[in-house]
Amino acid sequence: MFSVFPIDNGVVAPKGFYCDGVSAGLKKDNAPDVAFIYSDSLCEVEGIFTQNKFCAAPILHFQSYPKGFQTNFVLINSKNANALTGDEGVENVREVLSALQGYFSVIKNPIMSSTGVIGVQLPKQSIINAFSKIDLTKCDNKNAAEAIMTTDRFSKTIAFEVVLEDKSSFKIGAICKGAGMINPSLATMLCFITTDAKIPKQDMQELLKIASETTFNAISVDGDTSTNDTVLLLSNGQSGAYEKEAFLFALQKIMHKLATDIARDGEGATKLAAFEVKGAKTQEEAQKAAKALSQSLLVKTALFGCDPNWGRIASTIGASGIVCDAKKLEIYFDSICVYAKGMIYFDKENEQKAAEVLKKDSFKITCMIGEGEGEFVAYGCDLGYEYVKINADYRT
Repeated sequence: MFSVFPIDNGVVAPKGFYCDGVSAGLKKDNAPDVAFIYSDSLCEVEGIFTQNKFCAAPILHFQSYPKGFQTNFVLINSKNANALTGDEGVENVREVLSALQGYFSVIKNPIMSSTGVIGVQLPKQSIINAFSKIDLTKCDNKNAAEAIMTTDRFSKTIAFEVVLEDKSSFKIGAICKGAGMINPSLATMLCFITTDAKIPKQDMQELLKIASETTFNAISVDGDTSTNDTVLLLSNGQSGAYEKEAFLFALQKIMHKLATDIARDGEGATKLAAFEVKGAKTQEEAQKAAKALSQSLLVKTALFGCDPNWGRIASTIGASGIVCDAKKLEIYFDSICVYAKGMIYFDKENEQKAAEVLKKDSFKITCMIGEGEGEFVAYGCDLGYEYVKINADYRT
C-alpha cells in the first residue's frame, strides 16, 4: 500500500534538485528563454525521444554519450530547435556545454534540449553569455517552466510525494512544454521529470515506456511529429526510498496530467476531447481507432464548431483499418447516444443535447465497436482559426 499527495515546486520538489529560467535575449522583453535543472549529486538518466527520423542536434548529442552515463545538469533553450542543422548543430551543442562546464566545474555530462524554429543554427553565443546569470542554488520552478514555453498559453508543472507502507517516502516532479506539432508518436513536447526515488536503472526505461503509451503517445493537436520530442527522467536517489508499483502509479499520474494539459493547450484550442474506443477486437485496434479520431481534421473542426457530426466519427473509424461493423457500432457524446447498431438517434432534441456537450471545456466521445474487449483512450482538441493564424507567422 502507498499514498500519493500533490505538492508544490515541480522539478525542485525532490531532494537535491535546483532550477531556474534566465534570459539570453532570444525572447522579447527579456523574458526567460533558457532554463536549467541541476542536481547536487549525480543522477541516473533515461529518455524517450522523437520518432521523427530527423532528430534534432541535442538528441544526437545525448545519444553520443556512453550507455549508462550519469549526469547532474540539463540546459534547455526555447526559440530555436537546433534541428536540421547538420554537423554544425551538434558541434554547437558541444561548444555550449563545454563553455557551461568552464563556468561551473561541478557540472558533469550535461544534457541540452531545445525547442523552437527548425533549420536555424543555434544562437550559441547568446546562450553562453547568459551563463553568468545562472545561480545553481536557485529553486524557481515557475521561471524554468516559463523559459521553455514557445506558443504555450500556460506553463505546465506538477509534483507528488509518495508515502510507502513503511512510512518512507520519495518525491517526483516535472515541467513540460507543448502546444503545437502534437501527434501520437510522443507528441511535440519537452518533458523533464525529476525524482529522489532510489529507482533501479533497469526500471527507469521500462516504466517510462509503459507510462508514455497512455499519455504522451495518446495525444494529438495537429498530427505533426516534431524533431525535438524529449522525455527525460532523472533520479538522484537521495530519498533512499522506492517501490516499483508506487513509482509507476505516480509517474503515470504526472505524465497523464501533463499530456492532457498539452492537448488542452493546443494552439488555438478551446476544448479538450477524450476519444474512448471500447469493444475493439484487440487493444492495438482500439488504440489505432482512438488515435485516428484524435488526429482527424474533419472531427477536430466539427468540435470547434460545436457540431455533433457523428457521421465524421463513424467514417473515421471505418477508414482506420480496424475490424468493425456498422450494425455493431455505438457512438456517444458523453452519455448522449446518437447512433447504436444501425439505428440513428439524432432527432432535434438529441442533436441539441450533443451540441451542448461540445460547448464544454472538456468532454468524452465514446465509440463502442462490438468486436472484442480492446480499449484505449486518446486525447485531442478542436482545431480552429487561431491555429492557422499562429502557424502562418510562427517564424516572425
